[in-house]
Amino acid sequence: MRADISWNIRMLQSKFFKPALLSLFFGCYASTVLAAQSLDSNETAIVSWSEANVEEAIDLLEKLVNINSGTLNVQGVRDVGVVLRTELDALDFQTRWIDQPVAMRRGGHLFGKHEGDRGKKILLIGHLDTVFEPDEAFQTFVREGSKATGPGVEDMKSGDVIIIYALKALQMAGVLEGMQIVVVFTGDEESVGRPLELARKDLIAAGKWADVALGFEAGIDNDGKEWATISRRSSSGWCLEVTGKQAHSAGIFNDRNGAGAIFEAARILTAFYEEVRGEEYLTFNAGTIMGGTEVDGGCSKAQGRVFGKTNIVPNRVVVRGGMRTISNQQLERTREAMREVVSRHLPVTGATITFEDGYPSMAPTAGNRQLRDMLSDINQDLGRDEMPILDASRRGAADISFVAPFTDGLAGMGAYGKGGHTPNESVDLDSIPIAIQRAAILIYRLSR
Repeated sequence: MRADISWNIRMLQSKFFKPALLSLFFGCYASTVLAAQSLDSNETAIVSWSEANVEEAIDLLEKLVNINSGTLNVQGVRDVGVVLRTELDALDFQTRWIDQPVAMRRGGHLFGKHEGDRGKKILLIGHLDTVFEPDEAFQTFVREGSKATGPGVEDMKSGDVIIIYALKALQMAGVLEGMQIVVVFTGDEESVGRPLELARKDLIAAGKWADVALGFEAGIDNDGKEWATISRRSSSGWCLEVTGKQAHSAGIFNDRNGAGAIFEAARILTAFYEEVRGEEYLTFNAGTIMGGTEVDGGCSKAQGRVFGKTNIVPNRVVVRGGMRTISNQQLERTREAMREVVSRHLPVTGATITFEDGYPSMAPTAGNRQLRDMLSDINQDLGRDEMPILDASRRGAADISFVAPFTDGLAGMGAYGKGGHTPNESVDLDSIPIAIQRAAILIYRLSR
């Protein structure tokens, strides 16, 4: 139906009407159809090549998945990097491996740059690591018809393959030359090294260089729709430390002994829930709590040992939690609201809260919305439906967030799958060629 209407409008435009009169004649719908591009000869070549070479792409995916690259498997991460570096070298990218300090216990990052002088400067982001370390049972790529399972098959080695094959499709169509592209494959996305400013220094520099960033973690298709990701929430930490006076429990609540550390911690957490909770896209979680008269543990680790008795007023509580926000402004508002709650104290207690930065947010900017419009037009030009904007609460943090303050971007450019981070992780192999086509055509249009 859409193609017939578009053809008829083009015929009327060429023979009878000027565009402005045509828009008035057909109304807003006509101008929307005229704005969408049809595939040109280069884009048609991209589609044909990607469909003809999908099995080759799946072979590369199998090769990558069968190399264990759990974040802490330093050699495995590097081995995956070697395979992808070979692919980038063959595409005439200038590649380099960036090692991280030994104390960081991370494998490093692969960077590739394609020099050019045409169009937008484009950053493509993937990652080499997975959540599955060598001692886990889930280790092998298995294909069952149009589905494949394996560690990292969805998150995100299929996305890495789509980056490579989108670039190959551009090369085979004869349009890669002159494009300005940087590819970054980080080696520690699943558990980023510390300090953050060192672990993400080179990615941030690439983001400052770029006009557009595209992240290739898995796409999302559900509710009968294919979704465009223009925003992702941040992921950061907080730690609450509460003190009280240790005393015999017979004297709790009197002026000398006060309420004890556990009641004070309960007051604070309840106030967080009742007073701070509620803003759109804001969530915060209390993940662990330790309290008593002896607490062997703190803000720096997720485990510990506690001791206490029911007849002793507890003197210490430690609560560790996480927070997700849609913008830096929301993050700072929430932190200030939590500090205000903590500053009130029950009798003879004290409390402090500290915050740890993690993955920043990718806010839903006007530039990101324009990129989504381009992507949705491409999807429709490929004979598919419009791509609505995904609710930010349905995605977690990702590396693209580190460059979001400096450049426009889209995330979720990868294949479709499910079960990420579980032994049921799988990818829909039929979604690989369409993801390659969308990415390659978007890069092509941005580079013209």
